[in-house]
Amino acid sequence: VQEKRSIAQSDLMWMWMTCIQNETDTSKDEVYMYYCKKFLMRTVKVGEKMERIYMTTSKLNTEQMTEFLNKIQADAAAELGIRLPLPEDRFFEQFYSHFNY
Repeated sequence: VQEKRSIAQSDLMWMWMTCIQNETDTSKDEVYMYYCKKFLMRTVKVGEKMERIYMTTSKLNTEQMTEFLNKIQADAAAELGIRLPLPEDRFFEQFYSHFNY
């Protein structure tokens, strides 16, 4: 059984959303929904109709959440020029103190 995403993963994601919000003037909730749509989209069949839906992170396990965070980190760097640190990164403590509220 996979464990549900961790509190630490969720906290890190919201710090990243706040950072992206500050850099792009897009609300962190909208940034979150953007990434859910971009990376958690799938197609489901409802009766005879095919519909595109996306999940939110509350349904992800720790492994899926890690994959989601990795995709956000890569996308923010490539598309927005924003470097999002991981807890083991050298300057994470400074990032944490700035964006953890």
